[in-house]
Amino acid sequence: MLGIVSLIGCDDLLETTPTDRISDKVVWESAENVALYINGFYPYIDRYGNFGNSQFSGSLTEGLTETLKYGSYVPGSKAGDANNYVFTPEVMSSTGNLLNTWGTTYERIRRVNEFLVGLETYSKLDEEANKLFEGQARFFRAFLYFQLAKRHGGVILYTDMNLEKNKDRSSAEETWNLIADDLDFAAETLPVVWSGDNAGRVTKGAALAMKSRAMLYAERWQAAKDAADAVLELDTYALVDNYQDAWKGGNSESLLEYNYLITGPNHTFDKDYSTFGEIENQGGSGVPTQEMVESYESKDGTVVDWSPWHVEGGTTATPPYDQLDPRFHATVIYNGSEWMGKTMENSVDGTNGKYMGYREDTYTKGRTVTGYYLRKFRDEEHTDLVTYLSTQTWVEIRLAEVYLNRAEANYRLGNSGPALADINAVRTRAGVGLPALSGITGDELFAAIRKERKIELAYEGHLYWDMRRWKLADDEYNNYRVHGLKISKDPAGYLYEYVDCDLQDRKFLNKTYVFPIPYSELANNSAIEQYDEWK
Repeated sequence: MLGIVSLIGCDDLLETTPTDRISDKVVWESAENVALYINGFYPYIDRYGNFGNSQFSGSLTEGLTETLKYGSYVPGSKAGDANNYVFTPEVMSSTGNLLNTWGTTYERIRRVNEFLVGLETYSKLDEEANKLFEGQARFFRAFLYFQLAKRHGGVILYTDMNLEKNKDRSSAEETWNLIADDLDFAAETLPVVWSGDNAGRVTKGAALAMKSRAMLYAERWQAAKDAADAVLELDTYALVDNYQDAWKGGNSESLLEYNYLITGPNHTFDKDYSTFGEIENQGGSGVPTQEMVESYESKDGTVVDWSPWHVEGGTTATPPYDQLDPRFHATVIYNGSEWMGKTMENSVDGTNGKYMGYREDTYTKGRTVTGYYLRKFRDEEHTDLVTYLSTQTWVEIRLAEVYLNRAEANYRLGNSGPALADINAVRTRAGVGLPALSGITGDELFAAIRKERKIELAYEGHLYWDMRRWKLADDEYNNYRVHGLKISKDPAGYLYEYVDCDLQDRKFLNKTYVFPIPYSELANNSAIEQYDEWK
């Protein structure tokens, strides 16, 4: 014991600074070290995006809508999970919910709060540097609370490290207040553009754009409009002409993105959604539906009549793909389209693409159950899916969304003209070139906003959540099925048969507009009360 005491009393031993890690004391003395600390929050952008695994265990939430069909009926991520949830939504509970992010999101919030407390208590940096770091951290706290709020409404709010084990949830209003306050602080303190090695960090524009999104969920229309106004007044961003570049990042349309590397971090999107023949026994996990294809207007803005392709027994007439909105061609791989230098034949006996009826096999193995494949987000130059993982950038927020956020906010505020102008800014831009809409108001205007969000933001993770916040899912996502075209070779070319790709009706339960508090939280928190819908 005396020997131990003498060692502990040695000043040299006590003052030794670790060489294999940064100690708590050293972190706050250097801007470089604090930057390394806050860099740990940036992967959160990826986690809830299409290439991450926190949104729906890796599946796209569009699989819960009429726009995307997963081809497997066996439970699993990017397999049968989405089908299980639309056919039997009763499986969702406080003990099992694949859309739940409660535990992991609170762990991330704790890390952000720990950073903020440390910054305030120990930082040796000047006030300007402290504010830049605080602005970034509070952006991420708002981003994380948004993930909880859009699922639950009011949640437990922590803004420091006084972690009460037994704490009730706050109201939805208080939750949205915290999100708005954090984003306001971030917008006030962060620069419009970072320079040098800091390029790519969260900016003023990203904070404002995130607020324009969050305030739509909060139904604070004026706040959503004001935030979108502020983004556009920065005069820093612009819609890109080529729609297929809009979601690729590194351009004038991107406000917040996360980048990947061959050596990691990276993702498996190309492998998961590849066409038949790109990689053996893999791919085709989720594919666009006929309902999505029929949502596109023609290039001249007219509605396409698809009834000739709905006839019993099928038709040999080629679908009017060449007449459709250019955004269709950038989003969907269809029979006869060009992909990776090949003409696609998404038919029963196809070589470049192949059709499979839903439930004809356990997994799709590269085949399509609708006659289509997903083109959006795919990297056409990524040909070796065995050796290399994918590195496409995830763009969390882009300018087109900001325009459409403002369009909806203006509609809610009774400003039909400005709402229409924002829709037209998106649909008439160079590279898309659809005719401008005019003279529509009321329900017709809202329908146009809905349609434009569905087309412009297709497969970017918005539609399912939009339908929930609009409270339309219980009406439109009940007692319906999705369809596709079964394509087979015919002496006249191809036979196109309109087919049911679900084989049973889909359902949406009203109570799932609010997700339940997980049982693990209820079991360890005596103060919290379950949401009324789940009692």
